[in-house]
Order: sequence, then structure tokens, then C-alpha cells
Amino acid sequence: MSWPIIIIVIIAGLALVALEIVALPGAICGIVGGLTVIVGIWQSYANYGTTAGIITLLCSIAVLVIMMAILIKSGTWKRFSLKESSDGKTNQVDTSSIHVGSQGLCISRLAPAGKAQFGDEITEVHSLGEFIDQNSRIEVVDIEGYRIIVKKID
Repeated sequence: MSWPIIIIVIIAGLALVALEIVALPGAICGIVGGLTVIVGIWQSYANYGTTAGIITLLCSIAVLVIMMAILIKSGTWKRFSLKESSDGKTNQVDTSSIHVGSQGLCISRLAPAGKAQFGDEITEVHSLGEFIDQNSRIEVVDIEGYRIIVKKID
């Protein structure tokens, strides 16, 4: 292999490694890039001797370090990072309005989870394992953390 081909192989390998880090997760592009760099360095050792191989190895490492520094300083990482926060809430139980013994109405079928209304508040509830039809009267039998357990009342 001639020097221009070795340099092209190493640059292509480094580009694949950079692509793996910045845009293409999954490790395949990074593995192929790493192997390509190793083949280029190995060919410089095999064709031009130990001194040329060491110089090629050190230059490859230097280019990789410089490339990573440029990627970090340019803010490339910020374009791919999540900046939004989720303000979603789990089923928060207001124990002042819903407590054990509260009675309400199923507004959806409980199979075994669904929605129920207690006064003006609509919340997610869970049955004790049975299916409860819509518009059935229910009673709270237990509150486990954020889970409201109900049973059908006749």
C-alpha cells in the first residue's frame, strides 16, 4: 500500500469513528472505523518499517485527540442533547378529597385499570383484578403510593 492510500484509509476510519460518536449510534460504524484505522497503521508498519509505523500511530492518535477537542468545543454535543424537561405528572392522589371509603363513578371500563370520577376530580384507578363496567359505582379500598385500589359496590 502506498502512503496516499494509507493516509486515506486512516482518515476514512477516523471519520467513521467521529460519525459514530456524533450521529450514528449502534457501534457498527465505530467498530468499522476503528478497524480501518488499525489496518492503515498496520500497513504502514508492514510496508515502511517500525519507525514509519510509530510515526503513523502517533499522528493518528494526535488527529483523533484534535478531532475530539474540536467536536467538544464546537458545541456539536449540544445539538444532540435533550434540552427539554418533562413536566408530566403521575397519578398524584389528593388525600383530602380521595381517601379509603370514598365513593365514585367509573367513567371508563376498569380492565383492571381505568378512569374514575370522585366528586369533581377524575383520576386513574385500579380494581382488585376484576373488570368493572363503565358507569358502575365504586369505592376506594386502599391507596398504595400513587395507586388507588377500588372495588365495585352494589
